[in-house]
Amino acid sequence: MNFLAHQYLSGNDKDLMIGNFIADMVKGKQINGFPAPVVDGIILHRQIDAFTDSHPVVAGSKSRLRRKYRLYAGVVVDMYYDHFLAADWVNYSDYPLKVFASKVYQTLKENHDMLPERAQYVLPYMIDSNWLLSYADTESLHRHFGGMARRTPYASGMEDAVDDLLEHYASFRKEFKLFFPDLMAYVEKLGVSHAHHGA
Repeated sequence: MNFLAHQYLSGNDKDLMIGNFIADMVKGKQINGFPAPVVDGIILHRQIDAFTDSHPVVAGSKSRLRRKYRLYAGVVVDMYYDHFLAADWVNYSDYPLKVFASKVYQTLKENHDMLPERAQYVLPYMIDSNWLLSYADTESLHRHFGGMARRTPYASGMEDAVDDLLEHYASFRKEFKLFFPDLMAYVEKLGVSHAHHGA
């Protein structure tokens, strides 16, 4: 899953939000430098990724893209799934996505000094382009994929990923709607609640 889903699955807990945001930028023993509740968020992020990577429905989504995107098929699916979460947000939260996104940005800004250098670098771009809100819009998604394609060390083809999303939109959407409740139930079992999401 990508940024929006990880934040959503943090269950409105500020420490989990921070840990979930920085997890991919924390390597090895660096994890020991963070407060225990933030470490819980880093671990949650990794548990979410492991569950997602091993789920048969997600494997089906990836297999549709594997030939074209190879190693990046999973990255593309993560973005597609964030798109569907954003586009169908009213089905998952009582609070507008705009309000939720603002809360996430505020939380991360308030804890800027705790963030790893890479996260401090990424955060202003995330806020200025309002990534969490923009995933709902396929034009904005196209721009995100273009930026990601430019940052990959070799040709990934991700600049065309929205074309593939639109071509198989109903199939990917159906797969997301099958998968995401399983992921929510898994996180719930880990002890993170979604009852009052976005409050």
